[in-house]
Amino acid sequence: MGIFSFAKDIGDKIFNRDDEKHQANVETNASANTTPEASEPSAQSVANLLLKRIQQQNLDIKELKVKYNGSTDTAEISGKASTQADREKAIIAIGNVQHVAKVIDNIEIEHDAPESTMYTVKSGDTLSKISAEVYGSANEYMKIFEANKPMLSDPNKIYPGQVLRIPKP
Repeated sequence: MGIFSFAKDIGDKIFNRDDEKHQANVETNASANTTPEASEPSAQSVANLLLKRIQQQNLDIKELKVKYNGSTDTAEISGKASTQADREKAIIAIGNVQHVAKVIDNIEIEHDAPESTMYTVKSGDTLSKISAEVYGSANEYMKIFEANKPMLSDPNKIYPGQVLRIPKP
């Protein structure tokens, strides 16, 4: 349990706060004498999208709940995870979303295990480079890839600012 920080301007776009359609809605609302904030997605709709994103990871987390605070760009998750890996995958699944700056983790773990290290990808990083740095061998990059599936679909597709879980050697 804890608080994890993420780069809120980087990550998957799962709701339309920055796209052209959203901007058109803001302009339409402004001309209709309504406030632009009215077109912002509600905290509940964002929480529902984040919940769906975790569910798509096929993790074993019972009683999963997600809350979102749009004024602080903070997501809060709770539930009972079967494993430490499921807990960590849930955290990075919603933390690596644009407009999520923090994840407050209140997930309990049924089977205790050592926590992975959270690593923020830097420009020029590859899974092989990270593996060499962490494990002493570039050939261990598949450990990192497997630890971040299904969020990662290709070991060559990581981006600066993305947070990855690095399992203990």
